Amino acid sequence: SELIKPYLGSKYKVTEVPKSLIFYMSKHSGPVNEIQWCPVLERSHMLLSASMDRTVKVWDAVDTGCCLKSYSCHSCAVRAARWSSCGRRILSGGFDSMLHLTDVETGKQIFSSKTEFRISALKFHPTESNVFICGGFSPEVKAWDLRTSKVLRVYKAAVQQTLDILFLSEGREFLTSTDAVSRDSADRTIVAWDFQSAAKISNQIFHERYTCPSLSLHPKESVFVAQTNGNYLALFSAQRPYRINKKKRYEGHKVEGFAVGCEFSPDGTLLVTGSSDGKVFFYNYHTSRIIRTLSAHKEACVSATFHPVLPSLLATCDWAGEIKIWQ
Repeated sequence: SELIKPYLGSKYKVTEVPKSLIFYMSKHSGPVNEIQWCPVLERSHMLLSASMDRTVKVWDAVDTGCCLKSYSCHSCAVRAARWSSCGRRILSGGFDSMLHLTDVETGKQIFSSKTEFRISALKFHPTESNVFICGGFSPEVKAWDLRTSKVLRVYKAAVQQTLDILFLSEGREFLTSTDAVSRDSADRTIVAWDFQSAAKISNQIFHERYTCPSLSLHPKESVFVAQTNGNYLALFSAQRPYRINKKKRYEGHKVEGFAVGCEFSPDGTLLVTGSSDGKVFFYNYHTSRIIRTLSAHKEACVSATFHPVLPSLLATCDWAGEIKIWQ
Protein backbone atom coordinates (compact mmCIF):
# COMPACT_ATOMS: atom_id res chain seq x y z
CA SER A 1 0.00 0.00 0.00
CA GLU A 2 1.27 3.45 -0.95
CA LEU A 3 -0.39 4.89 2.15
CA ILE A 4 1.70 2.70 4.45
CA LYS A 5 5.09 3.13 2.72
CA PRO A 6 5.97 6.57 4.19
CA TYR A 7 5.45 5.21 7.71
CA LEU A 8 7.65 2.13 7.37
CA GLY A 9 10.94 2.54 9.19
CA SER A 10 9.90 5.76 10.90
CA LYS A 11 8.98 5.98 14.57
CA TYR A 12 5.30 5.48 15.35
CA LYS A 13 3.71 8.87 15.97
CA VAL A 14 1.34 9.69 18.79
CA THR A 15 -2.05 8.00 18.51
CA GLU A 16 -4.97 10.38 18.06
CA VAL A 17 -8.55 9.29 18.67
CA PRO A 18 -10.17 8.65 15.28
CA LYS A 19 -13.16 10.82 14.40
CA SER A 20 -14.51 9.84 10.99
CA LEU A 21 -15.61 6.68 9.19
CA ILE A 22 -13.39 5.70 6.22
CA PHE A 23 -14.79 2.30 5.17
CA TYR A 24 -17.95 0.39 5.99
CA MET A 25 -17.31 -3.26 5.14
CA SER A 26 -20.17 -5.73 5.40
CA LYS A 27 -19.84 -9.10 3.72
CA HIS A 28 -20.29 -11.31 6.78
CA SER A 29 -23.75 -12.77 7.35
CA GLY A 30 -23.13 -13.44 11.05
CA PRO A 31 -21.41 -11.80 14.02
CA VAL A 32 -17.70 -11.00 13.58
CA ASN A 33 -15.79 -12.54 16.50
CA GLU A 34 -12.28 -11.26 15.88
CA ILE A 35 -10.30 -8.91 13.64
CA GLN A 36 -6.50 -8.57 13.32
CA TRP A 37 -4.21 -6.43 11.18
CA CYS A 38 -1.48 -8.33 9.32
CA PRO A 39 1.64 -8.28 11.56
CA VAL A 40 4.01 -7.90 8.58
CA LEU A 41 4.16 -4.10 8.38
CA GLU A 42 4.63 -3.97 4.58
CA ARG A 43 1.38 -5.94 4.25
CA SER A 44 -0.51 -4.33 7.08
CA HIS A 45 -3.18 -2.96 4.73
CA MET A 46 -4.71 -6.43 5.15
CA LEU A 47 -7.23 -7.09 7.91
CA LEU A 48 -8.32 -10.57 8.94
CA SER A 49 -11.83 -11.31 10.24
CA ALA A 50 -13.39 -14.45 11.74
CA SER A 51 -17.15 -14.83 11.86
CA MET A 52 -20.03 -16.92 13.15
CA ASP A 53 -21.05 -17.30 9.46
CA ARG A 54 -18.34 -20.05 9.24
CA THR A 55 -15.96 -17.91 7.14
CA VAL A 56 -12.61 -16.20 7.53
CA LYS A 57 -12.08 -13.15 5.32
CA VAL A 58 -9.12 -10.95 4.37
CA TRP A 59 -9.81 -7.30 3.54
CA ASP A 60 -7.87 -4.42 2.04
CA ALA A 61 -8.82 -2.16 4.93
CA VAL A 62 -6.45 0.72 4.08
CA ASP A 63 -6.80 1.50 0.35
CA THR A 64 -10.13 0.16 -0.93
CA GLY A 65 -12.23 -1.35 1.85
CA CYS A 66 -12.79 -4.42 -0.36
CA CYS A 67 -12.86 -8.07 0.60
CA LEU A 68 -9.79 -9.72 -0.99
CA LYS A 69 -10.40 -13.35 -0.06
CA SER A 70 -12.95 -15.48 1.73
CA TYR A 71 -12.12 -18.91 3.18
CA SER A 72 -14.82 -21.46 3.99
CA CYS A 73 -12.92 -24.39 5.49
CA HIS A 74 -15.02 -24.57 8.70
CA SER A 75 -18.44 -26.21 9.01
CA CYS A 76 -19.44 -24.18 12.11
CA ALA A 77 -18.78 -20.72 13.55
CA VAL A 78 -15.14 -19.55 13.41
CA ARG A 79 -14.35 -18.29 16.89
CA ALA A 80 -10.64 -17.50 16.51
CA ALA A 81 -8.29 -16.65 13.62
CA ARG A 82 -4.70 -15.37 13.70
CA TRP A 83 -2.12 -14.32 11.11
CA SER A 84 1.13 -16.26 11.12
CA SER A 85 4.20 -14.07 11.78
CA CYS A 86 5.17 -14.23 8.07
CA GLY A 87 1.72 -12.96 7.00
CA ARG A 88 1.31 -15.75 4.43
CA ARG A 89 -0.84 -18.09 6.49
CA ILE A 90 -3.93 -17.93 8.65
CA LEU A 91 -4.58 -20.18 11.62
CA SER A 92 -8.24 -20.62 12.46
CA GLY A 93 -10.28 -22.60 14.96
CA GLY A 94 -14.00 -23.00 15.38
CA PHE A 95 -17.00 -24.62 16.96
CA ASP A 96 -16.55 -27.55 14.55
CA SER A 97 -13.50 -28.47 16.76
CA MET A 98 -11.27 -28.08 13.69
CA LEU A 99 -7.91 -26.33 13.43
CA HIS A 100 -6.87 -25.14 9.97
CA LEU A 101 -3.71 -23.44 8.73
CA THR A 102 -4.60 -21.87 5.38
CA ASP A 103 -2.30 -20.48 2.70
CA VAL A 104 -3.48 -16.88 2.12
CA GLU A 105 -2.68 -16.89 -1.62
CA THR A 106 -4.01 -20.29 -2.68
CA GLY A 107 -6.63 -20.90 0.02
CA LYS A 108 -5.27 -24.44 0.49
CA GLN A 109 -5.04 -26.06 3.92
CA ILE A 110 -1.40 -26.58 4.90
CA PHE A 111 -2.42 -28.23 8.16
CA SER A 112 -5.77 -29.46 9.51
CA SER A 113 -6.55 -31.29 12.70
CA LYS A 114 -9.63 -32.25 14.67
CA THR A 115 -9.46 -31.45 18.38
CA GLU A 116 -11.57 -32.95 21.17
CA PHE A 117 -13.23 -29.60 21.95
CA ARG A 118 -14.80 -26.53 20.39
CA ILE A 119 -12.09 -23.91 19.95
CA SER A 120 -12.48 -20.40 21.36
CA ALA A 121 -8.90 -19.07 21.64
CA LEU A 122 -5.70 -19.30 19.56
CA LYS A 123 -2.36 -17.52 19.97
CA PHE A 124 0.97 -17.95 18.20
CA HIS A 125 4.10 -18.07 20.37
CA PRO A 126 5.85 -14.66 20.16
CA THR A 127 9.30 -16.06 19.30
CA GLU A 128 8.62 -19.59 17.97
CA SER A 129 6.63 -18.98 14.80
CA ASN A 130 5.62 -22.65 14.32
CA VAL A 131 4.17 -23.02 17.80
CA PHE A 132 0.70 -21.97 18.92
CA ILE A 133 -1.59 -22.46 21.88
CA CYS A 134 -5.18 -23.56 21.51
CA GLY A 135 -7.96 -23.42 24.10
CA GLY A 136 -11.69 -23.80 24.15
CA PHE A 137 -14.54 -25.72 25.77
CA SER A 138 -12.25 -28.04 27.69
CA PRO A 139 -10.27 -28.15 30.96
CA GLU A 140 -7.11 -28.53 28.85
CA VAL A 141 -5.09 -26.01 26.86
CA LYS A 142 -2.71 -27.39 24.24
CA ALA A 143 0.50 -26.20 22.60
CA TRP A 144 0.92 -27.40 19.01
CA ASP A 145 3.91 -27.54 16.68
CA LEU A 146 3.03 -26.97 13.02
CA ARG A 147 6.25 -28.67 11.81
CA THR A 148 5.16 -32.01 13.26
CA SER A 149 1.37 -31.37 13.30
CA LYS A 150 1.44 -32.70 16.84
CA VAL A 151 0.57 -31.52 20.33
CA LEU A 152 3.73 -30.41 22.15
CA ARG A 153 2.34 -29.94 25.63
CA VAL A 154 -0.92 -30.13 27.54
CA TYR A 155 -1.79 -27.64 30.29
CA LYS A 156 -4.42 -29.01 32.66
CA ALA A 157 -6.70 -26.56 34.44
CA ALA A 158 -9.78 -27.35 36.51
CA VAL A 159 -12.03 -25.19 34.35
CA GLN A 160 -14.72 -25.66 31.72
CA GLN A 161 -13.65 -23.13 29.10
CA THR A 162 -10.66 -20.99 28.10
CA LEU A 163 -11.76 -17.51 27.01
CA ASP A 164 -8.43 -15.92 26.01
CA ILE A 165 -4.67 -16.56 25.96
CA LEU A 166 -1.88 -14.00 26.48
CA PHE A 167 1.88 -14.59 26.21
CA LEU A 168 4.24 -12.77 28.61
CA SER A 169 8.03 -12.30 28.83
CA GLU A 170 9.13 -13.53 25.37
CA GLY A 171 6.79 -16.47 25.63
CA ARG A 172 8.33 -18.13 28.68
CA GLU A 173 5.02 -17.69 30.49
CA PHE A 174 1.45 -17.23 29.40
CA LEU A 175 -1.93 -16.48 30.92
CA THR A 176 -5.29 -18.06 30.27
CA SER A 177 -8.57 -16.45 31.27
CA THR A 178 -11.26 -18.98 32.10
CA ASP A 179 -14.94 -19.21 32.96
CA ALA A 180 -14.20 -20.67 36.42
CA VAL A 181 -15.99 -18.47 38.91
CA SER A 182 -17.25 -20.37 41.91
CA ARG A 183 -19.77 -18.96 44.37
CA ASP A 184 -17.31 -18.44 47.18
CA SER A 185 -14.16 -17.33 45.33
CA ALA A 186 -12.81 -16.40 41.93
CA ASP A 187 -9.53 -18.31 41.92
CA ARG A 188 -8.63 -19.75 38.52
CA THR A 189 -10.30 -16.85 36.64
CA ILE A 190 -6.82 -15.94 35.33
CA VAL A 191 -4.19 -18.69 35.41
CA ALA A 192 -0.46 -18.17 34.77
CA TRP A 193 1.53 -21.02 33.19
CA ASP A 194 5.16 -21.88 32.60
CA PHE A 195 5.28 -22.55 28.86
CA GLN A 196 8.10 -25.13 28.89
CA SER A 197 7.24 -27.20 31.95
CA ALA A 198 3.43 -26.84 31.68
CA ALA A 199 3.43 -26.09 35.42
CA LYS A 200 0.84 -23.76 36.85
CA ILE A 201 2.58 -20.66 38.25
CA SER A 202 -0.46 -19.02 39.82
CA ASN A 203 -4.24 -19.11 39.84
CA GLN A 204 -4.66 -16.46 42.54
CA ILE A 205 -4.35 -13.41 40.29
CA PHE A 206 -7.85 -11.95 40.06
CA HIS A 207 -10.07 -12.23 43.12
CA GLU A 208 -13.28 -10.59 41.99
CA ARG A 209 -16.21 -12.72 40.93
CA TYR A 210 -16.17 -11.84 37.24
CA THR A 211 -14.91 -13.74 34.22
CA CYS A 212 -12.46 -11.99 31.89
CA PRO A 213 -13.33 -12.45 28.20
CA SER A 214 -10.11 -10.83 26.90
CA LEU A 215 -6.55 -9.96 27.94
CA SER A 216 -4.10 -7.46 26.42
CA LEU A 217 -0.43 -6.66 27.02
CA HIS A 218 0.99 -3.12 27.13
CA PRO A 219 3.48 -2.55 24.24
CA LYS A 220 6.13 -0.87 26.41
CA GLU A 221 5.47 -1.43 30.11
CA SER A 222 5.29 -4.70 32.00
CA VAL A 223 1.54 -4.59 32.59
CA PHE A 224 -1.57 -6.16 31.10
CA VAL A 225 -5.29 -5.47 31.24
CA ALA A 226 -8.16 -7.89 31.65
CA GLN A 227 -11.61 -7.13 30.30
CA THR A 228 -14.11 -8.13 32.98
CA ASN A 229 -17.79 -8.95 32.96
CA GLY A 230 -18.05 -6.41 35.77
CA ASN A 231 -18.03 -3.73 33.03
CA TYR A 232 -14.51 -2.51 33.73
CA LEU A 233 -10.92 -3.19 32.66
CA ALA A 234 -8.56 -4.28 35.44
CA LEU A 235 -4.81 -3.52 35.28
CA PHE A 236 -2.19 -6.04 36.46
CA SER A 237 1.58 -6.36 36.66
CA ALA A 238 2.93 -8.71 33.96
CA GLN A 239 5.66 -9.84 36.42
CA ARG A 240 5.13 -12.45 39.10
CA PRO A 241 3.04 -12.41 41.26
CA TYR A 242 0.93 -10.45 38.71
CA ARG A 243 -0.59 -8.08 41.25
CA ILE A 244 -3.68 -6.06 40.41
CA ASN A 245 -3.35 -2.25 40.39
CA LYS A 246 -6.14 -1.22 42.74
CA LYS A 247 -5.70 2.48 41.91
CA LYS A 248 -6.64 2.11 38.26
CA ARG A 249 -9.93 0.85 36.88
CA TYR A 250 -11.15 1.68 33.41
CA GLU A 251 -14.93 1.82 33.60
CA GLY A 252 -17.82 3.26 31.62
CA HIS A 253 -18.22 0.73 28.82
CA LYS A 254 -20.49 -2.33 28.99
CA VAL A 255 -19.50 -5.97 28.49
CA GLU A 256 -22.72 -7.82 29.44
CA GLY A 257 -21.59 -11.31 28.53
CA PHE A 258 -20.10 -10.50 25.12
CA ALA A 259 -16.47 -11.44 24.36
CA VAL A 260 -15.53 -7.76 24.10
CA GLY A 261 -11.90 -7.22 23.10
CA CYS A 262 -9.56 -4.53 24.41
CA GLU A 263 -6.06 -3.34 23.52
CA PHE A 264 -3.47 -0.62 24.02
CA SER A 265 -2.56 1.76 21.24
CA PRO A 266 0.87 1.05 19.69
CA ASP A 267 2.40 4.00 21.57
CA GLY A 268 0.89 2.74 24.83
CA THR A 269 -0.92 5.99 25.70
CA LEU A 270 -4.49 4.86 25.03
CA LEU A 271 -6.58 1.88 25.98
CA VAL A 272 -9.39 1.09 23.54
CA THR A 273 -12.31 -1.25 24.08
CA GLY A 274 -15.57 -2.16 22.41
CA SER A 275 -18.84 -2.08 24.31
CA SER A 276 -22.02 -4.15 24.23
CA ASP A 277 -24.01 -0.99 23.36
CA GLY A 278 -22.05 -0.61 20.10
CA LYS A 279 -19.76 2.18 21.27
CA VAL A 280 -15.96 2.30 21.32
CA PHE A 281 -14.35 3.75 24.46
CA PHE A 282 -10.92 5.42 24.51
CA TYR A 283 -9.28 5.64 27.94
CA ASN A 284 -6.15 7.53 28.92
CA TYR A 285 -3.88 4.69 30.08
CA HIS A 286 -2.19 6.81 32.80
CA THR A 287 -5.24 8.54 34.32
CA SER A 288 -7.83 5.81 33.45
CA ARG A 289 -10.24 8.58 32.39
CA ILE A 290 -12.46 8.30 29.32
CA ILE A 291 -11.03 10.56 26.60
CA ARG A 292 -13.81 9.99 24.10
CA THR A 293 -16.49 7.55 23.00
CA LEU A 294 -17.32 6.70 19.42
CA SER A 295 -20.84 5.58 18.46
CA ALA A 296 -19.50 2.96 16.09
CA HIS A 297 -22.18 0.27 15.74
CA LYS A 298 -25.83 -0.44 16.47
CA GLU A 299 -25.08 -3.93 17.81
CA ALA A 300 -22.41 -4.97 20.35
CA CYS A 301 -18.91 -3.88 19.27
CA VAL A 302 -16.70 -6.85 20.16
CA SER A 303 -13.34 -5.69 18.83
CA ALA A 304 -11.47 -2.45 18.22
CA THR A 305 -7.85 -2.56 17.03
CA PHE A 306 -5.36 0.15 16.08
CA HIS A 307 -3.29 -0.18 12.91
CA PRO A 308 0.35 -1.11 13.73
CA VAL A 309 1.97 1.74 11.72
CA LEU A 310 -0.68 4.23 10.56
CA PRO A 311 -1.35 6.47 13.56
CA SER A 312 -5.00 6.71 14.55
CA LEU A 313 -6.39 4.22 12.01
CA LEU A 314 -8.80 1.95 13.85
CA ALA A 315 -10.78 -1.15 12.80
CA THR A 316 -13.95 -2.15 14.65
CA CYS A 317 -16.40 -5.05 14.24
CA ASP A 318 -19.77 -5.99 15.65
CA TRP A 319 -22.41 -8.60 16.36
CA ALA A 320 -24.31 -7.71 13.17
CA GLY A 321 -21.40 -8.75 10.93
CA GLU A 322 -20.13 -5.25 10.17
CA ILE A 323 -16.51 -4.12 10.03
CA LYS A 324 -15.70 -0.41 10.01
CA ILE A 325 -12.46 1.53 9.54
CA TRP A 326 -12.06 4.89 11.31
CA GLN A 327 -9.53 7.71 11.19
